[in-house]
Amino acid sequence: MPAIADVILAPAMGSFFYDDQAAIRSGLAHDGFDYVGAPVTPGFERVRQPARALSIGLVLDNGASVWGDMVSVQYSGAAGRDPLFDQDAIAALVEEHITPHLIGRDAAQGEVNCEEVLENGTPLPIAVKYGVSQALLKAAASAQKCTLTETICGIFGKPLPRSPIPIFAQSGDERRINVDKMVLKKVDVLPHGLINSAEKFGPDGATFIEYIQWVAARAGELGGSEYRPKLHFDLYGWVGLGFSDDPLKVAEFIARCADAVPGFDLQIESPVDYGDRQKQIDLYAQIIAHMDAMGTSAKVVADEHCNTLKDVREFCDARAAHIIQVKTPDVGSLLDTARAIDYAKSAGVGAYSGGTSAETDISARACVHVALAMQADMMLAKPGMGVDEAICIVGNEQSRALAQIGRKL
Repeated sequence: MPAIADVILAPAMGSFFYDDQAAIRSGLAHDGFDYVGAPVTPGFERVRQPARALSIGLVLDNGASVWGDMVSVQYSGAAGRDPLFDQDAIAALVEEHITPHLIGRDAAQGEVNCEEVLENGTPLPIAVKYGVSQALLKAAASAQKCTLTETICGIFGKPLPRSPIPIFAQSGDERRINVDKMVLKKVDVLPHGLINSAEKFGPDGATFIEYIQWVAARAGELGGSEYRPKLHFDLYGWVGLGFSDDPLKVAEFIARCADAVPGFDLQIESPVDYGDRQKQIDLYAQIIAHMDAMGTSAKVVADEHCNTLKDVREFCDARAAHIIQVKTPDVGSLLDTARAIDYAKSAGVGAYSGGTSAETDISARACVHVALAMQADMMLAKPGMGVDEAICIVGNEQSRALAQIGRKL
C-alpha cells in the first residue's frame, strides 16, 4: 500500500465571508454588501470579512496526491464555536504538530491515521481536524482504489448507498430571486432564508410569515402542483428576539407558521438562542414537548450551541430537537461527522448534514460522501450563497459517486 511521502500547504479562500454575528444582531445597517459599524467579537477586524481557508495536500509515494481544506464557519466565535480562522497561525500549528506525524504513514489506514494524528493529546483547532481528516480519508480511498463513500461505509460497516440524499439550498440575502432558482431546479429542501434581523422577521414575526407563504406560493407557481419541497427557514434566534423566548409561546408561534402553509412540511432552525448550551438543551426540549403535544407537523432544527459530537449526543439524548444540524466544520473530523449522523438517526432524530457558506469546494465535496455513506436525511448545498454553484458542486459530486458505486452493485 502507498505511504504518505510529503505534506504541502496552500493558502485558500472560503466561498463566502466570516460575519460577526453579535455585531449584526445589534441592528447594524447594510452598506451595499457590507455592514456599517464596528465588530464586537474577538478576532474580527470588520463585521464582514472574506473567509479564509488552508489547503493541506498529502503526496503519496505512488505519485498520487489528495487534498483537504481547513476552514471555519461563517459565524465564527458565536454560540460556543472556535474563534475566527487565522490562516498564518493555523499553518504554523500544522507544520509543527501535524506534518511530522503524517510522513511515512500507510495511506490506506484512514481511520487509524485520523485517530492517531488528530487525537494525540495536542489540543487542535476544530478547523484543523476538519481539513486534515478530509485529506487522510481521501488518501485511504485513493490507496483502496474506491470512492470516499465506500471508504467511510467500510469504516462504519454500512451498506453501499443506492439512492441520493435530499439537497437543501440556502438563499442568502437574495431571498426571492434565489427561491426562483431553487424552484426551477426542483430542489428538495429550501430556502433557508437568512432571517437574521428585525427587518426580516417583522413585528411579532408577521414579515416572516408572509415570506413563508410567498415561498409556498412560488413553489406552486413555478414548480407545478406536484412539487412540494420541504420548507426550511433559519431564524438565527429571532423568535426569541422578536416575539418570545417562552418555550410554550415559541411552540405556538411555530405551529402558527405551519398552519400558514398547509400541504408543506415546515422546518424551523434556531428559533431561539438561549445563550448557553445547557439552557439551549433544556428549553429546546420543552419546545419540542409542547409541539409534540399540539400535534403540529412542524419541526425544530438545532444549530446554535450544538457544535461537537458530544453536543449532538446530548441534544439527541434530551430530545432537544426534531432534527439536528451536524455542522461539519464545527464537528471537526469527518469521522465524528459520520458518528454524529449515525447517533442522531439511531436516536430517532433527523440528521441534517450541514455546514457553512464559508467552506470550499474541496470540503463540500468531501462532506457529500459522508452524508451518502451514513444516509443523512438531507445535506446542505454548499459552499457560497450563489445557489447555482453550490447545487452544482454537491449535486454533481453525489451523482458521480452513486454512478461509480452503481457499477459495483
